[in-house]
Amino acid sequence: MNVEHEINLLKEEIQRLGSKNADGQTSVKFGVLFNDDRCANIFEALVGTLKAAKKKKVVSFQAELLLQGVHDNVEIVLLQE
Repeated sequence: MNVEHEINLLKEEIQRLGSKNADGQTSVKFGVLFNDDRCANIFEALVGTLKAAKKKKVVSFQAELLLQGVHDNVEIVLLQE
């Protein structure tokens, strides 16, 4: 799968699972995204897709590396709807 396609799928999943924050941006906790069955079936490497999306300024999160359990409460904010 190409990266742009995976990032577009990621945006759709964040919109599906997330909610609007105080700034009007959609956000979702990493644990919710990681533990969702549909996301597990779509993304072979969710963390890699998140890193690519962060590099392209599509999403924002406050961690260098996201690990299940340790970073479950890290907010993933969608910067481009």
